[in-house]
Amino acid sequence: MTFMNDPLLWLNDILIELGLSYKLASFISTTGMILVILALSWLANLVARVIIRQVLIRIVKRTVSAWNDIFLEKKVLTRLSHFVPAIIIWSAASWVLRDYPVWLTIIQRLAITYMLVVAAIVINSFIESWYKVYLTLPISQNRPIKGYVQIVKIIVVVFFSLLIYSALFRKEVSAIIAGLGVMASVIMLIFKDAILGLVASIQLSANKMLKIGDWISIPERNVDGEVLDITLTTAKIRNFDKTIITVPTYSLINESFQNWVGMQESGVRRIKRSFLVDVTTIRFADDEQMRKMKESSLIKKYFNIEKDGSLITKKEMNKKQSAYFISGQITNLGIFRMYAEAFLLDHPRIDKSQAIIVRHRPPNEDGIPLQVYAFTNRIDLVTYENVQSEIFEHLLSFMNEFELRVFQLPSEYDYIRKQDK
Repeated sequence: MTFMNDPLLWLNDILIELGLSYKLASFISTTGMILVILALSWLANLVARVIIRQVLIRIVKRTVSAWNDIFLEKKVLTRLSHFVPAIIIWSAASWVLRDYPVWLTIIQRLAITYMLVVAAIVINSFIESWYKVYLTLPISQNRPIKGYVQIVKIIVVVFFSLLIYSALFRKEVSAIIAGLGVMASVIMLIFKDAILGLVASIQLSANKMLKIGDWISIPERNVDGEVLDITLTTAKIRNFDKTIITVPTYSLINESFQNWVGMQESGVRRIKRSFLVDVTTIRFADDEQMRKMKESSLIKKYFNIEKDGSLITKKEMNKKQSAYFISGQITNLGIFRMYAEAFLLDHPRIDKSQAIIVRHRPPNEDGIPLQVYAFTNRIDLVTYENVQSEIFEHLLSFMNEFELRVFQLPSEYDYIRKQDK
C-alpha cells in the first residue's frame, strides 16, 4: 500500500512490519494522523489569515470608502478563516477515524457545530458592521435602529442554535420548533422585556419621539439628561450630575417623558420664575414717588414722564407710544411691572420675537407672586442661568426705588434689628 493511496493504512502496515500488534499499530497510526491533521488545520488557518490580511485587507485599505474600514474593524473577513480548519477536520475524519465510528460521529458533529458557530459570529459581525455604516448616514440622527439590529442578531443566534441542536442530536428543526411552540408561554415570560422593548423601539422610531442626543426628563424616575443609547431592552441616559441611569425602553411608551429637543431646535429657552412681593407695600404712586422717578437716571432710561404724571415707555413691544395703564390709576407695583418689561426688552440676551410678560400670580399667605415670563436667545445652560440670575438680581435690588419689599420669613437678624430700634 502506497502513501498516496491511503496514508493511514500505509503507516499502519509499516508499524506492523516493525513488530507491533495490529491493534497497537492501528491506535498509533490513527493518533499520529490525528496530530498531523490538527497541525495541517492550524497551518491552514494561519495561511488563510495571511491571505486575507495580505490580499483582501490591502484591497480594502486602498479604497476611498470608509465603509470597508468598518467591515475590517469588525473582523468580518478575518473570521472567515476559521472555516478552513473545520472543513479539513470534518473531511479528514471520515478516513482517519473510519475504524472508530463513535469517535467519527462525535468529531464530525463537533466540526459542523464549530462551523455553525463561526457562521453565526460572521453574520452578526456583518450585521454590526452595516449598523455602524448606518450610523454614518444623516438619517441615523432621527431614526435609531439599534433595537431592530439587536432583534435581528437574536434571531440569527436562535436560528443557528436550532441548527446546532439538530446537528448534535440529529433532530429535525421542525420538530424542535414544534416543541418550542408548546413552551410559548415560558418563552414569552423569558423574553418579555425584549418583546416589549422591540414594540417600544418601533413606536419611538416610527413616530420620531426620541433619538440619541436628545435631552429628556422623567421626574418619576429622576431622569434629566442626554440620551446616550437606546437598546432593545434599556435606554441609557446621562444626567446633568454626570450619573448614568438606565430605564426600560418600554417605559418610554407606557409612561410620559419630556423631550427638550423642541427648545434646542428653536434656539430659545424659557425663563419662568417668580418672587414674592409683600402686599403691605403696594400703594398708589404719589407725587413724591413720581418726583423720585423723574430724578432717577436708570428709570428715565426706559420711561418718558409726561407733565400730567403719566408714564410712557420708550421701547414698547408693539413699538407704539401708548399709555401703559388703562385706568390711569398707577400703583408702585404697576410701575415696577412696566419697568421690568422695559428692562427685559432692552436686555441683549432676551429674544424680542417671543412673549415678554411680567405678571401677577394668585396671592397667597406669603404675598403676591410676581412672575417673569420671557425667552433667552441662548440655550446653553451656563448662559441661560447667568441671564436668569442677572435679571432677578437687578429687579430684586431695584425694588426699593418703587417702595416695594420682597416677602420673606422673619429671621434672627430681624428680631435683633427690632430690639435695637
